[in-house]
Amino acid sequence: MAGVEPTKALGEESPAEPAATLTRALEALGSGAYVVDEQGHVIAVNTHAEQLLALAAEDLLGRDAHDLLHRDVHGRPLPRAQCSMRQAFLAGRTAQVEGDYFARGDGSLLPISWLITPYDVGEHELGTLVLFHPRHPLEIEPQPEVAAGPLPELERLALLAETTTQLTSTLDVEEALRRLVTLVVPRLADWIVVDLITERDEVWRTLVVHADGDVLVRHEALQGPMPPIPEDSQMPLSRALRGVASALAGPQTYQEAPDSGIALEQRRLFEDTGIRSAAIAPIRSTREVLGALTLGRTERPADFTVDDLPLIEDIARRAGLALDNASLYERQRKVAETMQNHLLPQMPRVPGLQMTVRYLPAPDASQVGGDWYDAFSLSDGATALAVGDVVGHDLEAAAGMAQLRNMLRAYAWALREPPSKIIGRLDEALLHITDVAMATVVFARIEEADEGHWKLSWTNAGHPPPLLISHDGLADYLTDGHGILLGTGSRGPRTDAVALLPPGSTLLLYTDGLIEEPGHSLDEGLHRLRQHAAALAHRPLASFTDHLLRRVRPVANDDDVALLALRTPARKRS
Repeated sequence: MAGVEPTKALGEESPAEPAATLTRALEALGSGAYVVDEQGHVIAVNTHAEQLLALAAEDLLGRDAHDLLHRDVHGRPLPRAQCSMRQAFLAGRTAQVEGDYFARGDGSLLPISWLITPYDVGEHELGTLVLFHPRHPLEIEPQPEVAAGPLPELERLALLAETTTQLTSTLDVEEALRRLVTLVVPRLADWIVVDLITERDEVWRTLVVHADGDVLVRHEALQGPMPPIPEDSQMPLSRALRGVASALAGPQTYQEAPDSGIALEQRRLFEDTGIRSAAIAPIRSTREVLGALTLGRTERPADFTVDDLPLIEDIARRAGLALDNASLYERQRKVAETMQNHLLPQMPRVPGLQMTVRYLPAPDASQVGGDWYDAFSLSDGATALAVGDVVGHDLEAAAGMAQLRNMLRAYAWALREPPSKIIGRLDEALLHITDVAMATVVFARIEEADEGHWKLSWTNAGHPPPLLISHDGLADYLTDGHGILLGTGSRGPRTDAVALLPPGSTLLLYTDGLIEEPGHSLDEGLHRLRQHAAALAHRPLASFTDHLLRRVRPVANDDDVALLALRTPARKRS
């Protein structure tokens, strides 16, 4: 069960009494709990679970937990394929669900919420811990009251494992904050407040959320810019924002004359929210302090104590790492986007021809990659067209693309040779004076011919074939002139192909991100492109291009797309 560090059992486990040791650990928990082995059979259960399920331990131990307990909303046995708990169990990951159902021994149905996490049962064996509690009040025998205090060690470790899994699996700041809220509210607190330090060292109250029953309410009126961080204030939030320490706080903490603007804002927070007890911890990354996490209690009878601070510090530390990763990713995207705007060229104006270009970055990449397009005038009056793809999806690929494009421009302008000769020289130079490992490209030249036609000559170095669509919607791929991609070291011959573009026809050059989709063949992508391009041939060129991208680009696409569309003048009516 890879993916999550197994939770360790409490105390030292005696090899002679593994089941007894597990049971003692489970009894310390405040919710129903049981542990299953790698086959899903119950090997330990606590008294609270027995009472909630109306089943004695001997009726549970050794039984398949799924078959015995799991039911749908109508009380029918739940198919294994539909059981989210079993899916998480088989994947060996921490998971939780708010709405599920267990069968009780008396035949009734128990609506529950549950959390499971991998659990070390000793003797080098790995099991799974299941924690559950009813979603509605249930009449059971009264239990001795347990004094309020910090979470038991097992629950604490389960929460930290879940926090790590949830927060490290996203690179979006807003999503990370949303997950943080659902992890701690209302499990640990009634209120959560997140103050973040911006890149300009300003403090922004980013999040104020309150648990109103089962509903999470965001209080935007309490959010917004905060006063600067005081350098010597000893108030809890100020110290946390400087990364000094975590602390407990309450309304009485801020009753005295405020020593800073932040202290004044904290007094307002306590007054407006009714928070009676709060725990405040720094949110740190490995490099700097990112902000502060405040958890507050209003409805809960127990106040926070110093024993709660280590857990809240651990949660804040994990939140800091997740927010730092997300912020670094966002900064990289901004840098890459700026770089992309400088790398992709403006299209020349060619009398008689319409041209439009589009570049769509990969949705989950760094907003820039090796896909590119280009069009420029040649020294003999013709116009050069190029679309290519440098291997890679990062800033290095983008830098290599810029090298390749600039070299191609220089060769094409200086050498009055066919496209195949220019690409051959480019391929030879690629190995010696660039950082590009491999690349594909279609390079063409277009010039006006007789009777309203335009002459296109091209060569193709391992790239998807251009698509030519007539004004009447006939679409054909230009498969001639195909050769090996750049960067292989092969000196094989390259060939040129020539075609006449009829009046009103559209030529489409594109990269493979437009047609490749996981789980589907390249032929399927090419067929999809041809079909939609033919259907859209009557539209104006810009509309043709935008609709084609929306219809054809795969939903599961994880690649960037560069596209160049060109249309020849329509035939003049006599």
